[in-house]
Amino acid sequence: MNLTEIIVDYRENQSAVWEYLSTLPDVRLRWENLPTGDYIVERRAIFERKTAPDFAASLIDQRLFSQAKRLADHPLRAGIIIEGSSDDWSTLGVRREALQGALLTLTLIFNLPVFRSHDPKETAQLLLYTGHQFVRLGEDVPRHRIYKAKRKRTQQLHLLSTLPAVGPDRAYRLLDHFGSVQACITASADELEKVPGIGPKTAAAIRDLVSSKANPSLSGRQKPI
Repeated sequence: MNLTEIIVDYRENQSAVWEYLSTLPDVRLRWENLPTGDYIVERRAIFERKTAPDFAASLIDQRLFSQAKRLADHPLRAGIIIEGSSDDWSTLGVRREALQGALLTLTLIFNLPVFRSHDPKETAQLLLYTGHQFVRLGEDVPRHRIYKAKRKRTQQLHLLSTLPAVGPDRAYRLLDHFGSVQACITASADELEKVPGIGPKTAAAIRDLVSSKANPSLSGRQKPI
């Protein structure tokens, strides 16, 4: 019998998800401190699990999108599982438009698939089914090419975030708008200003940095005594 390995973050030790998984004979559970996500399946996919109230709270206090960035930058395939019944969603106190906007951002901006689950048991079944699919399809599922692409994107975002007044948020917008680091740094100030969040001062600072020549006196070479 093939066992599905699922790594569980220690913060999930009070959830009913791992309790259900622990009763299944074809699952091998491991506990770890995961800096990102809650569950790693077959070391090939990582999931963040949120109950409906936690999803709403993380949207209000702005944790949601910072978590989404970390997931999107993770070398494994990543997804979000939102757990809750229709009754749970009706009592959140968050406008439907805000929830819909968050879901659109997660799927279209961060490229994170979002799965809906009714309860912890269904969440566990989603994780298990993911593992079964990886095992069943085996080498038919592309692996290294996707990992390499995600690592490359992470490096590109890190490089762009070091530009003047850019940071992580604007780095995402720049890369999504221009498609490559080279296109970003060769863009004119007018072209840079077309990116949401990039104003004239930021555009000018970027152009000044990338077009400045190195100062020989700052090269680190000492003059002979």
